[in-house]
Amino acid sequence: MPTAVKQEKEDNTIKRSNSSLNFKKLVPKVLRSSSMKNPFKSKKPRTPVDIVRETRALLLYFHSGDDAGNPKRDEKLEQLDADIRELKSILYGIDESEPVPEACAQLTQEFFKEDTMRLLINCLPKLNFEARKDASRVIANLQRQPVHSRLIASDYLEANLDIMDQLITGYEDPVVALHYGGMLRECIRHQVVARYVLKPEHVKKFFDYIQLPNFDVASDAAATFKELMTRHKSTIAEFLAENYTWFFAEFNSKLLESTNYMTRRHAVKLLGDILLDRSNAGSMIRYVSSKDNMRVLMNLLRESHKSIQIDAFHVFKLFVANQNKPADIVNILCANRTKLLRFLTGFNMDKEDEMFEADKAQVMKEITELEPTTSFSCSGELFKPISV
Repeated sequence: MPTAVKQEKEDNTIKRSNSSLNFKKLVPKVLRSSSMKNPFKSKKPRTPVDIVRETRALLLYFHSGDDAGNPKRDEKLEQLDADIRELKSILYGIDESEPVPEACAQLTQEFFKEDTMRLLINCLPKLNFEARKDASRVIANLQRQPVHSRLIASDYLEANLDIMDQLITGYEDPVVALHYGGMLRECIRHQVVARYVLKPEHVKKFFDYIQLPNFDVASDAAATFKELMTRHKSTIAEFLAENYTWFFAEFNSKLLESTNYMTRRHAVKLLGDILLDRSNAGSMIRYVSSKDNMRVLMNLLRESHKSIQIDAFHVFKLFVANQNKPADIVNILCANRTKLLRFLTGFNMDKEDEMFEADKAQVMKEITELEPTTSFSCSGELFKPISV
């Protein structure tokens, strides 16, 4: 090997050796240890369980009242908002990505393991508007989340039914009324909850909430009331059988005879849904056997609003179709026969509806063929038709 080439190889070997040696001397031992943190390594992502636990800890902090005057309050509130938003993202997915069932199950189990739902409801007024919306959606979604094919939310609520008291009376606070109302409707999905809310002391509150001056709150209360009175058929049938007298007396006077158009409209539609349900056949027969109830419906037929008239007709036809009509109802129908037939002749849907026309024809036929009883008196006349 030529001397020049050999010398060059030896020089390169020395340079590599010095380079390695210099690195070891220049870099402190502590930075070369296995514990050195890599500034480019991302933080370990939090699990759904981690997020629920941090949310619970923050809720406990705010619920305890320690946040008053604490300089870190805003920082903690911002973190709580972020955690609730992250819980919502896990349950609903982000953008076009679908939620991961396993993550949802983990979140649901941890959420109902302790009293997180109660804490979140209690702290809701302290959250900002967007966070309240997110919290409402989280609680609503969790009512439908299965864990091993079981809705564990139902088990939790069965052991904590007093939470419903707070959601019901939430309609009295405009700040949280709509959020609590949305949660309450989702909780009513569970039959054990519906049975609790159907206690007379709770139901009577709705007759007042539906008439609140705040339109949005009153409408939300009406939506919850409808959900309560139509979802669990066997429970509703049992409630109506046990509470028939006071319930329909309140329903007629506070809702059907309300001075508010929207209240009357929602009420007459709901009445039809209740009475036309086969599960409530016993209560329906009792209702359509009352002349006082029929008088209320005949007055609704005289409404200037077509939507109310149509829904009232679908209930009124039950009085006429009843094959065991009491004598006083027969006499009232006979006394008002001419006016009723004249009214029904000009009473039509805005769009052609074969079923409606068939029902109307049958009602007119029944009224035409009625014979007054021996105690018949013209004092039964009460229907004053209006132009339709």
